[in-house]
Amino acid sequence: FSLSSLVCSQFSRGVFAIFGFYDKKSVNTITSFCGTLHVSFITPSFPTDGTHPFVIQMRPDLKGALLSLIEYYQWTKFAYLYDSDRGLSTLQAVLDSAAEKKWQVTAINVGNINNDRKDETYRSLFQDLEVKKERRVILDCERDKVNDIVDQVITIGKHVKGYHYIIANLGFTDGDLSKIQFGGANVSGFQIVDYDDPLVSKFIQRWSTLEEKEYPGAHTSTIKYTSALTYDAVQVMTEAFRNLRKQRIEISRRGNAGDCLANPAVPWGHGVEIERALKQVQVEGLTGNIKFDQNGKRINFTINVMELKSTGPRKIGYWSEVDKMVVNPLDGPLGNESSGLENKTIIVTTILESPYVMMKKNHEMLEGNDRYEGYCVDLATEIAKHCGFKYKLTIVGDGKYGARDADTKIWNGMVGELVYGKADIAIAPLTITLVREEVIDFSKPFMSLGISIMIKKPQKSKPGVFSFLDPLAYEIWMCIVFAYIGVSVVLFLVSRFSPYEWHTEEFEDGRETQTNESTNEFGIFNSLWFSLGAFMQQGCDISPRSLSGRIVGGVWWFFTLIIISSYTANLAAFLTVERMVSPIESAEDLSKQTEIAYGTLDSGSTKEFFR
Repeated sequence: FSLSSLVCSQFSRGVFAIFGFYDKKSVNTITSFCGTLHVSFITPSFPTDGTHPFVIQMRPDLKGALLSLIEYYQWTKFAYLYDSDRGLSTLQAVLDSAAEKKWQVTAINVGNINNDRKDETYRSLFQDLEVKKERRVILDCERDKVNDIVDQVITIGKHVKGYHYIIANLGFTDGDLSKIQFGGANVSGFQIVDYDDPLVSKFIQRWSTLEEKEYPGAHTSTIKYTSALTYDAVQVMTEAFRNLRKQRIEISRRGNAGDCLANPAVPWGHGVEIERALKQVQVEGLTGNIKFDQNGKRINFTINVMELKSTGPRKIGYWSEVDKMVVNPLDGPLGNESSGLENKTIIVTTILESPYVMMKKNHEMLEGNDRYEGYCVDLATEIAKHCGFKYKLTIVGDGKYGARDADTKIWNGMVGELVYGKADIAIAPLTITLVREEVIDFSKPFMSLGISIMIKKPQKSKPGVFSFLDPLAYEIWMCIVFAYIGVSVVLFLVSRFSPYEWHTEEFEDGRETQTNESTNEFGIFNSLWFSLGAFMQQGCDISPRSLSGRIVGGVWWFFTLIIISSYTANLAAFLTVERMVSPIESAEDLSKQTEIAYGTLDSGSTKEFFR
């Protein structure tokens, strides 16, 4: 209702045309009022589908350029993040093409995200996309929302090599891209304001001389594309009314302000002439050639295609309705970005590690690359000679090879300097790992090696009093003792119950005793003595007479034969070979224990191996 009242108040004041913005909620109300009252509405807002009389749309339609760029990159699977407040016409065009060309598109609305939890929501959104292996993303949002998304992309480390983002608005340079510039991710987009255009350069020069107090935002070298569209809209209205005046067409509304609440509504009689004059305007503005079709939409416009390079945003081509996608081979994403190395000094990062890179003894008296020596220094010199470029050796500031922080997802060391654009090449004994290959490219290695463990050599200890027990485990010795006692007791009991072990005592001359008492030689002590003699393989002056006793004795003899043979073999090995038993036999053993402390170089591949 408030919007309707506002439009009516402007119409009642006798305005010739209305300039303003709309969103998806107000677009139908505004276009309906203007069409009914014959009042032209000039807007830099997003273009709408269909025909809306008396609506002049300053913003070019981006659908064709976006679809051409998707085809140029040969994307078949990507995520599409859109702001529903900007309308859904571009999304619908992408989905229609996806159905026709069998693209896999994941569309996500980010227009209704709560501002209080937007950071957490964006992080969760991109983590879900990572699970789905979605590393190609289109951001169909305006500058503020793009900046918020980029901040969270950097926070969770999704701004590195392997990711590609297309910013689907007309102000590629409007947002702050410096934070993602050195991350390694590909970033593409569109730019409607061509800063190489003399008209734009002249405007920027005049704009920078204005007083900032009177003109907020002056003294800047750039202009937002929405501001440029607004400036061009004023140009269009000025040119249209100038042409009407030249044609001497009377459009005065004196005494005929009109009433939009009349029933039926009475349209303005001169509204058609003003609409026709606005659509016939053809001028050069800050957004290029300005020309409209019969429906009030921009035609014959050119949109620059941009990519974010390590040196900043760069134009790689353009898109127009006639030529479609035109890309410069040298500036395109498939072009050779390293061309012209002979005029550029390459920053080579390295690390002090003997014998690869070392400081010369007289390095304080030298300057530049002459201060260093070593294999990597010689390798850098030969590469520079072969490729014909100049280079500067720099030692990595934090003295680390490069690892990614688990919380901030930020790289440090030499890998970090490459990822964030502080260096162009790293020549160092840098281990090739899967995680590092995701963000940087490796050449063929000049050395192949693995992880080695250095441990202190165990000291040879002097034999102790009971070292003769070492050939067998202490548990085995305990079992032997229990077996010895058990066999002796069994032999004693068997001898007691067997009648063959009882006999009368005889003298040495063969005469028997006069008494009728029988004796048993296998008392408890004799049984222990028999078992001990058999174990020591020394024999005994008594032996079992009964069958059961002899069976027990035979089993014991066989047992002692095996035990003594094993003991003798192990004892010979202990006496002839110095056994160096190390508690660590592999890297896995080292990582599973906590008694022995171990260390690696910080932020290196070996440290990552043990995590």
